[in-house]
Amino acid sequence: MSKKTLVIGASENPERYSNKAIMALRSHQHEVIALAKREGQVNDVSIQTTFPATEQVHTVTLYLGPRHQTEYYNAIIKLNPERVIFNPGTENPEFAAQLSASGIRAEEACTLVLLSIGNY
Repeated sequence: MSKKTLVIGASENPERYSNKAIMALRSHQHEVIALAKREGQVNDVSIQTTFPATEQVHTVTLYLGPRHQTEYYNAIIKLNPERVIFNPGTENPEFAAQLSASGIRAEEACTLVLLSIGNY
């Protein structure tokens, strides 16, 4: 089953984990919305610079450090995804608590590992 995923902190640089995640998500047939400060393209996914307002998103996966996440708190909570994945280096107990209080599952995990072990 495809789980529409919003990748925040997307990068065109193939060395970046956000780029690897987009590629892996697409290879597993998941629909991807990519968000970053500058536009770009990763394979068949366009990187947007504005937060998607009304999308039905299953998972938000973060590739931004905690201090860069604050501007997205309200928008992510309003989006009401089933879960938010805090990839290594993005752990944020304050935001995780806000998500949990809003009924959104906060996971400290690695999107690439979850995909590779069939646990996404």
